Amino acid sequence: MAADLESETQAQWKLVTQPSGIEWSGRTRYAAAMYFYMQGEMDVQTLEVYRYLARLDAEDPADVLRRYHIGADWLDRLSRFHCG
Repeated sequence: MAADLESETQAQWKLVTQPSGIEWSGRTRYAAAMYFYMQGEMDVQTLEVYRYLARLDAEDPADVLRRYHIGADWLDRLSRFHCG
């Protein structure tokens, strides 16, 4: 069961980090963000940014989070995911 959760989490990481500019990427990122929120790994303000940007495929949620100083913990996790 733990392996299933790990596999699901890895799949959701790929979705939440989908590049901007791809059709439906905003909705895909939001759906994956909801997964992390439900797991207690994302706060509600960060989730709200993903919700707001769900229909804006060209916008990068990480840029918006940095601009408005929201989701520092999530941004840290994103940077570790990309680096490691």
